[in-house]
Amino acid sequence: MHPLDNSGCILYAATMTTVDTVRRRAMASGLAAICLWSSLAALSVLSGSIPPFQMVAMTFAVGASIGIIRARWRGVGWAGLVRWPARVWLVGVGGLFGYHALYFGALQLAPPAEANLVNYLWPLLIVLLSAPLATKNERGRLGWAHLAGVGLGFAGVALLAFGRGGVAFAGGHVLGYALALGCAFTWALYSVLSRRFGETPTDAIAAFCAVSALLSLLCHLAFERTVWPASTSAWLAVLALGLGPAGSAFYFWDHAVKRGDIRALGALSYATPILSTALLIVCGLADPTRALLLAALLVTTGAALASRELWKR
Repeated sequence: MHPLDNSGCILYAATMTTVDTVRRRAMASGLAAICLWSSLAALSVLSGSIPPFQMVAMTFAVGASIGIIRARWRGVGWAGLVRWPARVWLVGVGGLFGYHALYFGALQLAPPAEANLVNYLWPLLIVLLSAPLATKNERGRLGWAHLAGVGLGFAGVALLAFGRGGVAFAGGHVLGYALALGCAFTWALYSVLSRRFGETPTDAIAAFCAVSALLSLLCHLAFERTVWPASTSAWLAVLALGLGPAGSAFYFWDHAVKRGDIRALGALSYATPILSTALLIVCGLADPTRALLLAALLVTTGAALASRELWKR
């Protein structure tokens, strides 16, 4: 072999190793976001009966503060947080605020269990939309393993929902189901389109959270009555929500969808309701069921199948 050929092979191998390292770290970031989101239900119960838009305004304000402090500590000026094209603002604020606004509307107009099941079509939609909305270098990479994995994941979530009993789609809640479907499309589009704006740093999430908090505050003042947390533990739960599932999770997810395997992330996302239910059981807020174990098995199998390329590497 010619020495130059050997050098080229070494350079190629080093480049691929670097790419794989970046992708693994991004997937770990995605798993961190999923784990944080799994605490949302338990922390919401512990925070008490706070109106939805008020809760979003409070927690997103904390989430924005995290990003601002992080950016300032790294020497990023204020212009570095807000100087983005209009289309980036539309995707960021539309994804964060739009998703939550549609979600709360769905919960008010449809039974929560059914609305949440429709909402959890978003991981499936991420996988389906990843092909037509992918960058030029990624087109055509959607395979049967991704589709099978995300299908098993949704089957697990559906089994968990029906295993609790009382799930029946009634015609009188069509608008609520439509809003829940809008939730799914909003978050899926936000996740996939964020990847297309990969040059936008994660610091931008701080600005998106701040604007979303302001919009939520306006909605709260217009439609809700203010209810403050009733105890110190409730205040701590609100703070934990802002630091975790309604704060840091968005930064982790942004890094994951921009640098990781977005198809595998879609399948892995189905672990969120499974882990959430398990955490409720650990906290004594729900009872264990056989459906949970089977659902966990389906989701785990689907996630492993969808991310098999990563395991091979």
